[in-house]
Order: sequence, then structure tokens, then C-alpha cells
Amino acid sequence: MDRSSLIRRARRLALRAAPEAAFAVLLGAALVTGGGAALAGLPKFLDAALPNMEAQALPDAGQNTMLGVARFVLPSQPQGGAQGGSTPQVLYPVVEQARPDWLTDAIAQQKGIPGLRSALDAPQGAPAAASVAKGPVIAICIDDLGEDLAGTDRAMALPKAVALSFLPYAEDTPFLAQSAARQGHAVLAHVPMQALGKTDPGPMALKTGMDAAEIARRLGWNLSRVPGLIGINNHEGSRFTADADALAPVMATLKARHLFFFDSRTGPDSAVPGAAAKAGVMSAGRDVFLDDDRNAAAVRAQLDELVREAKRDGVAIAIGHPHDVTLTILAQWLKQDHGVTLIPLDEALKLKAVRQVTLAAR
Repeated sequence: MDRSSLIRRARRLALRAAPEAAFAVLLGAALVTGGGAALAGLPKFLDAALPNMEAQALPDAGQNTMLGVARFVLPSQPQGGAQGGSTPQVLYPVVEQARPDWLTDAIAQQKGIPGLRSALDAPQGAPAAASVAKGPVIAICIDDLGEDLAGTDRAMALPKAVALSFLPYAEDTPFLAQSAARQGHAVLAHVPMQALGKTDPGPMALKTGMDAAEIARRLGWNLSRVPGLIGINNHEGSRFTADADALAPVMATLKARHLFFFDSRTGPDSAVPGAAAKAGVMSAGRDVFLDDDRNAAAVRAQLDELVREAKRDGVAIAIGHPHDVTLTILAQWLKQDHGVTLIPLDEALKLKAVRQVTLAAR
């Protein structure tokens, strides 16, 4: 059989055979007709035939380490996705965050605080006192950002000490969060978590009953959508945050990335303080919701409550939302003197942790 007949026969077999058989036949024909030249072109052929695979040369444990065996690794596929049957696109890669300044300072100053013992019972230790103005202090976080573009824009116009927490699944969150971070706001991921009732917290929510790997995978996706973040707080989550076992992989991820967990305290039985302390993660809870009642008088009354709690305990934290009434009143209120000082959220978390340590030591 001449060369051209051999090639035609190989092509006919390739059309009828399974991909693996066709590959073998074509390779055999190439070796018979082309010899060494065929072997030299084999890598390019593999690149063309298998465009979505990655070849890695790995040492063969049973042979000389100078020799290798080719292994083809298929791209990993997501295990489930957002509600609605599609996995949201990851616009930003998951990267390990640099250690925040407040945590670095806390670790460095820990030994210089007389009588202060570790609140977290972990190598990172307890935080040091924040360098803030004398007297009672407050912190404010506006969450649910990203979907309401007008409300998000108005929240970003508030003083930069106001923390902003973004819903990871909102389409414009990556751009908006990055812009907020550039403007000097502390940026958080408002991670959706399972509620006690039937409320749907949103795509890629963390739920009890999931295995640790799935919880970590979903959390990683949420973190990847909020560039510049220094911590998270829970969106809904009254059921999830009450489950210490479910919180364990969350805290492990936050610990590895030097992020804090700001507990929104959406339910009566939060396991966040214990889980965070066990993992060595900075955490504290909010004291006041500003706008459960979206009435102007009610919002002002909640701000008054925030001031009272700050003057009683030294530090208090409020959560608000991008409602028109909240943003209008808050912008005006923050220009006035109420006998308290607005500080960044991470500094307030630090002060709360120090206060807890002090009380525990008495």
C-alpha cells in the first residue's frame, strides 16, 4: 500500500472511530510515514487536539528523576452555582489579602499593654488600643450596597470613616467596591448567609448542612467579587451564624486572609464570637440598626441610641442601609457635634475586643 492510500484509509477510520481510536490511528500513520519528524511535531499536535488541557511533566517515582511522564489536567469545574441555574462570573481572582494595618499594629503593640491577655487565644493575640480621639467613639457601616447605584453613590459620598459593605452578587460590585476603597472607605463583603425563615439571601449563600469545602468555595467566590475588602459581615444569616460548625470553615478562610468578621447580629443566638475567638479572627457585633423603621423620627431616635451606648460603653457600632431617609439624615447628623467621635469600623472592632478582654480580666 502506497503512502497516499495509507493516509486516506487513516482519515476514513478517524471519521468512524471514537476520538481515542482515531488519535491512535492517525498517530500510527504519522509515525510510519513521517518517522522522527512526526515525533518532533507531536507537542504542537497535542496543543491543537486538546486546547483545554494543560500538560505537566511530573517526575516518575519509579524511574530516574530526570525522566518525566506527561499528565493532562482538565480545568476544574464549579460544583454548583448561583440560584437560577448559572454560576456567576468571577470577575476578580481570589487573592490573599495583605494583613490590614490595624491588625499589624495590634500584634506589634500587644505586649506593651499592661495586664492585657489574649482575647482570641491564638498566635495573633489581642488587639492593642486604637489611637483615636479621647472620649466615646462610634462607627457606622452602610451595607446592602451594589444593587442600588444611586444609594451606593450617596453612601460613598459620606465621610470616609463610614464603612461600606457590598453585596458580592451585584453586577457592579467589583467596580464600586474598588472605587470606594480608593476613596478611603473601609470595604467589606456583605456575604449572603442562610436565614431562619424562608427569606432568600441571594446567590452563592452560605448554608448549614453544606460540607466545609463547599462553604469555603462559596465564601471564596464572594470574597473574589469585592476587591479591596478588609473584612466581611453577614447578609441575613440568622440561621447560619448560629451554627458554630458551619462557621468553622468561614473563620479558617478569614484567618488565612487576615480579614475580620463584623457580626450583623441578625438573630438572637449568634455563634460568631466563639467561632471567631477559637480561630483567632477579629470580630465584634453591631449595637444598633439605624433603619429597621424607615421613618425619619425613628432613624434619629436610633442615632440618639447609638450615642447613648457609646457614652455608656466607650464604643458603639451602627448598621444602616442605602435608604433615602437614612442617607439624608445621616449626612446631616454627621456634620453636627453629638459628643462622640466617628472612627473607622476596624478601629471600633479593635476597641470592642480590648474592652471585652478588660471585662473578662476583672
